[in-house]
Amino acid sequence: MRKNRINSLRTLSGELTFPVFFPDATRGFVKSLDTNDLDACGVEGIVVNTIHLQSKPGLSTIKNAGRIHEFISWDKPVLSDSGGFQVYSFINSGGSGAISKNGFTYKLDGEDKKRELTPEKCIQIQLKLGADIIYCLDYCTHPSAPYDVHEESVRLTIDWAKRCKKEYNKLTATFKDKNRKPLLFAIVQGGDHPDLRKRCAEELLSIGFDGYGFGGWPINDNGTLIDAVRVVADLIPEEFPTHGLGIGKPENLADAYKMGYDIFDCVIPTRDARHKRLYVFNGNSLQKGNFYDYVYIGDEKYMKDPAPVEEGCDCLTCTRFSRGYVNHLFNTGDPVSARLASIHNIRFYTRLIDKIRGGALG
Repeated sequence: MRKNRINSLRTLSGELTFPVFFPDATRGFVKSLDTNDLDACGVEGIVVNTIHLQSKPGLSTIKNAGRIHEFISWDKPVLSDSGGFQVYSFINSGGSGAISKNGFTYKLDGEDKKRELTPEKCIQIQLKLGADIIYCLDYCTHPSAPYDVHEESVRLTIDWAKRCKKEYNKLTATFKDKNRKPLLFAIVQGGDHPDLRKRCAEELLSIGFDGYGFGGWPINDNGTLIDAVRVVADLIPEEFPTHGLGIGKPENLADAYKMGYDIFDCVIPTRDARHKRLYVFNGNSLQKGNFYDYVYIGDEKYMKDPAPVEEGCDCLTCTRFSRGYVNHLFNTGDPVSARLASIHNIRFYTRLIDKIRGGALG
């Protein structure tokens, strides 16, 4: 574990205290929730998706409002991903596109025109969004890919990071207010190969960035963190913030924090909420790992249950409504069901973060 780790990070939209969990607001919103809901749940920042926002509503629409913050009515930090993972996943799943030394070419479903995502365009788009933390373009690969594919991924990720930093420096040099520059993070790739992770981390550190993220699939088939998650944490000096991209299951978040990660994001809490799976603390110590249970709120046994989803939870759902009522909303197909379930799960995550900050992991 990084024992002398930093405990906060100053951004354009306020200071982040670590650890912190960012819900995924892929298209500028967290599904079923508005920004008032997020604020009430104690959310301190969100992640938006560069590719999707460029497509809809488009950069000109967002810039017409100001930054992404004004467009979505959110005054706290926003992190924008590079879009590389989404484009790679799209191409890898049979979508139209290709990967080259210059970046990605792709065509989204429902669109006729082919788009390019180069390192330079990646930075240009994110600066137009006005996010507080932006990311270099990287080349993510599948865990089962051959060694030479992972090696190529590292080579391109390093080369693209150099180009991203150069474009970032060029464009931000023209800013009238030099204090309005966002933080620039880079992603460490290399699959489950320690030598490649080391090469990637060392090269990125020599270029110099404000923070570093774990790239690739962080989870084994059995649901636990792969060894490379710890490898990358150990490679990053303690003065830099680290982001465990896609690490979202509560127990994995806790484990990754102990390894040294500071920032987390995932779609899990809201996706599970929409599928009627809610999280409740069970009274066990966070150090033991088995510290929460699921409430499958759509089950028949909750139809007449007058209790809140979780006793002691201070979210809107638990303080005003019963399990029976939330069960009724789901069983009648009312969209309020997804909102109330998502509010509870997001609040579970911010309460988990509070517990970790309070020393619950030792």
